[in-house]
Amino acid sequence: MSLRDYSLYLMETLKCWSSLHEYIVVFLFLTTISKGSACEAPSSPECFRRKTEAFVYWCEWSMMNTTESNVTFDLHINERKFGSIKKTWIQFDKEEIIKNRNVHIWVEAHVGNSSCTSTKTSVVLGHTVKYEAPKDISMSWLKNNLSLSWAAAEKKHPASAEILFRRDARPTESWEKITKNTTSETSIYHVIVENLLKDSDYQVKIRQRSTQAPNPLWSDWSPVVIVPAELEQKPEVTMMQRLLNGTRAVTLTWKPMPHAVTYSLNDTQSSSGCPCKKKRDLIHTTTYTTYVSYSAVSISVIGANAAGKSSPAILQVPAEPAADLQICDKTLLDEDLDKKTCLEWYELQDGDSRPENVMTLTSRKRKRQRKHIEMNMKDYVRYLYYEHRCDGGKPKTVQMCLFYQKEGVPLKEPQDFIVFSETHTSANLSWKAIPSVDQQGFLTHYSLCSVNISSQDEPKECHNISASVMRYRLENLTPAAKYNISLVGVTRVGEGPAATVTIDVLPEKLGNVWWSLSLLFLFFLLTTMCTCILKRIKNKIFSPVPTPVIPDFIPYQPESQDLIERKEEVHELTLHPLHPEGKSVPKDAEETAVLVRQWDDCMDEDVENERGDSGGPSEDCSSPGSTEEALRSRGGEMTDLEQVDNEIAMLIYRNGLVFDVQTEDSL
Repeated sequence: MSLRDYSLYLMETLKCWSSLHEYIVVFLFLTTISKGSACEAPSSPECFRRKTEAFVYWCEWSMMNTTESNVTFDLHINERKFGSIKKTWIQFDKEEIIKNRNVHIWVEAHVGNSSCTSTKTSVVLGHTVKYEAPKDISMSWLKNNLSLSWAAAEKKHPASAEILFRRDARPTESWEKITKNTTSETSIYHVIVENLLKDSDYQVKIRQRSTQAPNPLWSDWSPVVIVPAELEQKPEVTMMQRLLNGTRAVTLTWKPMPHAVTYSLNDTQSSSGCPCKKKRDLIHTTTYTTYVSYSAVSISVIGANAAGKSSPAILQVPAEPAADLQICDKTLLDEDLDKKTCLEWYELQDGDSRPENVMTLTSRKRKRQRKHIEMNMKDYVRYLYYEHRCDGGKPKTVQMCLFYQKEGVPLKEPQDFIVFSETHTSANLSWKAIPSVDQQGFLTHYSLCSVNISSQDEPKECHNISASVMRYRLENLTPAAKYNISLVGVTRVGEGPAATVTIDVLPEKLGNVWWSLSLLFLFFLLTTMCTCILKRIKNKIFSPVPTPVIPDFIPYQPESQDLIERKEEVHELTLHPLHPEGKSVPKDAEETAVLVRQWDDCMDEDVENERGDSGGPSEDCSSPGSTEEALRSRGGEMTDLEQVDNEIAMLIYRNGLVFDVQTEDSL
């Protein structure tokens, strides 16, 4: 009969009892039975050492379905008893037991007034080893293989590991199991689980046992760990900068990465404990702001989870450019620095100032760093010098300049020296700067010289050009000539090698000459026309005033004394009224008028001869009386009135004098 059936039977019997005394007795009997039934036999004990060379032994057991706090245990090893144990394990030294012989072990549990005993086991304690459960498990993906590692139970000996795993997305699936021997490397056990899916999450638990002990026991299972998928992509990071008076606030933002738990940010400067100190921050968000100085900074952002890290997203923050970067002849290398000051020398290779090429001097390691800088600073190499200070926990740049420890002349000529857009009098030149690594000093200017090799008469001409200029227009060249052009870079030490080019100046075009002549002819034609037009306009507006003809006085030596003694003839002039209008002029009068015109012409010729230093009067007009004689020769044919008219006409213009003759009719 079972205990339950027996209890029901007693309860039915209790209904028939009428005596209270009998009821109490039955109740006490049932209570005693209940207490006795609460003692359940514990499991067989396991006794072992944690390591093969350990001197301490452990014994463990378990007891199911008990919540009693007053349960005590007695451990028996042959006749040796370890009593009143409150826990389900006990620890003792090797001196207290027999370790190399077979012993019998059992556990007795006591609950109230009842007790129960486990089954006996026979074991050699010195042969039994049980490791602790694996802990601090780390993991990483190697393609589709999962590498697991944890602290080694014994540094000198590998272990056997049993691994259970399943995909985290399918928790109802059964566990898959593999058993492998670990590899030991500097107190770490390693094991690789092959042929998994690296883009999936897994649940994993591990137990281990010794490979050296004669009787190894499996350890307890480790807690279930979640193995996240591999981070195959690097973070997608965007960067924004803000200038803050010698400091730059760099704000980084990136997209959340699947399976990523934390992000680490590394830079070559520090906004805490500044300046010139590398730092690393662990970040749980997807945005972060760090503060850096004006020098070049390298920042990397890495996503991380329990299975490993992503590839780093590296951002190069270039040095803040200066509008007018000055030359510094002296630095603080030989001076004492305070704790908040830091100096940096960036070696410039073709303008590259990456943080790998930097020398740093701080107050913390002043002597060692100064010696390193003095030994490694190179001659003829350009450095970008920074002086940083810590201001309010943020690095701040207070000085930046260019520095040479020693200068020299350039090693190379200006690059890509070419000629373009030539004309018959000019040419354009362009070039590229000498690489900074070949300048060996501060480039003060360029020297451009031109020589006309087609003519030995023209001297050499040179021009100094600013070091920042890369183009120049050479003018005033001789058409169709050949020039040799040279360009050199000049430092404070001297000139470097020259870049040369030959120019064949274009000849002047014939069409241009004809155009020039045509324009010149057109200019003179227009000038002449305008002059004539202006004169005509002037004559129209202002009437010309007659100018008396005054012959030049030319001393004249007569050929004979008679001419010298000849006296001026004085003629009497008698004015008579002219012929009235409409009166016909006789033929003889016309002939007389002709003779008068001839006389006038002769007088004009005499005047011209006197101006031209002629020898004397013309043959046709030998004297003023020639016309008179001609008229007299016709005296018999002319009337007195006609003779008077002729004399008047002859006297109108005589000896260069003009008379204004008014007749009575005109009055």
